[in-house]
Amino acid sequence: MFGQSLQFGALNAGSPVEANFLVIAGGASGGSNGGGGGAGGFRTSYGGSGGGGAAESPIILQSGTYTITVGGGGAGLSVSGGGPDYQNQGNPGFLSKIVTPSATTIQSEGGGGGGSNNYGGVTGGSGGGAGTTPSGSTSAGSGTSGQGYGGGNGGSGGHPYLGAGGGGADAGGGSVSSSPGNGGNGQSSTISGSTLTFAGGGGGTGGTGIGYTGPGGSGGSGGGGAGGAYNANGVNATASTGSGGGASGDARNSGAGGSGIVYLRIPTASYSGTTSGSPTVTTDGADTILKFTGSGSYTH
Repeated sequence: MFGQSLQFGALNAGSPVEANFLVIAGGASGGSNGGGGGAGGFRTSYGGSGGGGAAESPIILQSGTYTITVGGGGAGLSVSGGGPDYQNQGNPGFLSKIVTPSATTIQSEGGGGGGSNNYGGVTGGSGGGAGTTPSGSTSAGSGTSGQGYGGGNGGSGGHPYLGAGGGGADAGGGSVSSSPGNGGNGQSSTISGSTLTFAGGGGGTGGTGIGYTGPGGSGGSGGGGAGGAYNANGVNATASTGSGGGASGDARNSGAGGSGIVYLRIPTASYSGTTSGSPTVTTDGADTILKFTGSGSYTH
């Protein structure tokens, strides 16, 4: 809670110091009868960023409050029982960001919703996968440079209504061939002190069963939800990973996107101990690590 007691090197708190960050936005939900949801944008100074981006510069902490916003995942589409979202695009994820005392913002974009057999995948931190119709394909959503990859492409119509995978931080979504596309893989980070993977794309739907009787596409590594088979729900993405949800089969609900997450890694000798929003606080070597799964702040 705000005002918790100072820890370790609090006498140096407030002095300028480099701090590393990882900012992951919320993932999108899968489409109805279409493509998997795209993962939330992945930006970091502690290793490479998503979409093949380089490591960004660390934050130079100055005296003041750093405001943390953690984006939620896109809600799954409600289709079963006459729900309103039949054959619609998935819902986008919500942005995550750090705002410095000087109003500089480090922002990751929410994942793009998966497409359907009527509408294309949506652009986002990582893009939503495309759907397929009997006559061809809808469009795939693009990723954001330095944050994530685009969704996979739909098929040529030989297997109607199969869906492509949503894009992930480390790979694009799988395209439709004779089977649905898998979600793009998430990206690993060691900012927490151990190796964890985040921001995988959601799997595409197994369609209506015309010429295909298998499952939906698998979710990408890092928490992506699998796509639903014919007449099956898409799988929700894992919370606090920024991953995309799986697309639904015909007349079923799609999987929700996973909420985002933000890390700050601060030299313990300069850590003030003053936070809000109840982040998880751990140490690794000479650093103190703040993990935010909900919005909050750190005051240096």
